[in-house]
Amino acid sequence: MTASAPITQDVLTLPRKEPEGGKINLVGLTRDRMREVLMEHGTPEKQAKMRVGQIWQWIYQWGVRDFSEMTNLAKAYRAQLEETFEIRIPEVVSKQVSTDGTRKYLVRINGGHEVEVVYIPEDDRGTLCISSQVGCTLTCSFCHTGTQKLVRNLTPAEIIGQVMMARDDLEEWPTPGAPKDETRLLSNIVLMGMGEPLYNFENVRDAMKIAMDPEGISLSRRRITLSTSGVVPEIARTAEEIGCLLAISFHATTDEVRDVLVPINRRWNIDELLQSLANYPKVSNSERITFEYVMLDGVNDSDEDAHRLLEHIKRYNIPAKINLIPFNEWPGAPYKRSSNNRIRAFANIIYQAGYASPIRKTRGDDIMAACGQLKSATERARKSRKQIEAEAGMGQS
Repeated sequence: MTASAPITQDVLTLPRKEPEGGKINLVGLTRDRMREVLMEHGTPEKQAKMRVGQIWQWIYQWGVRDFSEMTNLAKAYRAQLEETFEIRIPEVVSKQVSTDGTRKYLVRINGGHEVEVVYIPEDDRGTLCISSQVGCTLTCSFCHTGTQKLVRNLTPAEIIGQVMMARDDLEEWPTPGAPKDETRLLSNIVLMGMGEPLYNFENVRDAMKIAMDPEGISLSRRRITLSTSGVVPEIARTAEEIGCLLAISFHATTDEVRDVLVPINRRWNIDELLQSLANYPKVSNSERITFEYVMLDGVNDSDEDAHRLLEHIKRYNIPAKINLIPFNEWPGAPYKRSSNNRIRAFANIIYQAGYASPIRKTRGDDIMAACGQLKSATERARKSRKQIEAEAGMGQS
C-alpha cells in the first residue's frame, strides 16, 4: 500500500474579521473578555464582574437573545447594552430529519461559509456532533469531509453557537423560575464534525469552557468528547486545559497503512501517538481513551490487525475502549465496508482480551449524516472515483 495522499499541512487560518462599526457579539467571549468589553463600553469596574454573571446566565442558562428580557438589569443599562452589543449564533440554513430521528443541520457562519451539525437521539442520551473548522486539512482518504479543502477555523462563538442552535431547535432552554428539570435532550457533545479540533485548539478550548461553565449550559467535562486524528503536541494541552474525554481516530495498526488512511501519521507516527496517549487519563482524570477504528474491507480488518491493535494498547498500558465503525460509504469513496461477519470477528478478538469493543450503530446515513459523511452542501461537487483513489494511493502496487 503506497502512501501518496497529501501530507497534512501546517495551516494558520484566521477567522474572518467582524465588520467595522458593527455590534460586538457577546457569544463566545470568555468571562474575563466579556468583563473587559463591558468596561470598555461604560460598565463601571466595580459592577463589571456582577454584570458578567447576570448576562452570562441569561445567555447560556436561559437562552435569551434580547437584552430587554434581562429583567434583573436596570432598563437604562439594558438599553445601553442594546446599542453596543448583540447575542448572535449561526443561522440554520436547512434541517433534515432521518428515519431514525437523527437531525442534520446546515448552518451558516460569518462570511457565508457553511458547516454541518448532527444531533443523535438515543435512549439514554442525546449527542450533538459539532464542527470546529470549515473543511479540513487532514485529507484522511476514507472521510468525505476530508475531500473538502480547509477554509478557516471556527471562532468560539461559532462553535458554542452550534450547541445553542440545537437547544433552540429542541426547545430545551429552561424557563426562569420553573422547577429544575435534570433530563436533557442534548446531554453530550462530541467534537467529531468537520475539521481537526486540535488544529483550532484555543477556540475549541474557550467554547468548551463555556459549555462546561456551571452557571450556563453546565455540561460535565465527562459529557464532552474531543476526537483527534493525532495532533501529538496538543494532546497534553487538551488534558490540562480542557480535561474532556478523548477519542483517537486510529484506524490502522501499521504505519504503512495509517500513512494512507490518516496522513498526519507521517508527521507523528503510531509510537509517538501512543506515547502521548499514555499519560492522558492520569492528567485529565478521564477513565479511558476511545480508539475509533473504521472497518474497511481488506484494508485494516484482519485478525492480525485486531491482535496488533491489542499489542499497541497493552504495550503502553492505555486504559481503552475500541469503537468499531462500519465504513459509511459516500459517492466516489475508494473503500468498501467490511462484512458484518468480519466486523463481529474483529470485535470478538478485542472483547476476549478484556476491552470493550462496541460496534457503532450507523445513524443518519439516509441523510448523509453518518460518521465521515459530513461535507458543506456548497462544497459537494463530487470528485471522480479515479481522482480520489489516486489521492488516496489506491490502485498502486
